[in-house]
Amino acid sequence: MENITTEQLKARLDAGEQLHILDVREADEYAAANIGALLLPLSKLRQMDTEGIDNWKDEEVIVHCRSGKRSMEACMLLETMGFGKTVNVVGGIMDWQAKFGDAKIG
Repeated sequence: MENITTEQLKARLDAGEQLHILDVREADEYAAANIGALLLPLSKLRQMDTEGIDNWKDEEVIVHCRSGKRSMEACMLLETMGFGKTVNVVGGIMDWQAKFGDAKIG
C-alpha cells in the first residue's frame, strides 16, 4: 500500500489521468457527499465482495473514505485478495472538502 495526499490526487485528476478511485464509506455517507468515486463499502469488502472491481486487480486502485482509516484497512484487504497496487488517500473526503469543497472527479 502506498499513500497519496488529496493535493496529489487532484493534480493527477486535473492532468487528465484515468484513475480507478474507490470510496469505501457506507451508502448514506456517499449520498451526503461524494467526489464521484465508485462506491464499494468496507463492510462489503470485509465479506470479500469485490463485485464491480475485479477487473482492477492489475491496475492501481486509489481508495478513500471519510478520514483515511477505513481506506487503509480496505487497501490491506484488497491486497490480500490479489489487488497488486493499492493507494490510500490520506485524510479522506474530509481533507478533500477542506481543500477543494465539493469538487468532483472526472
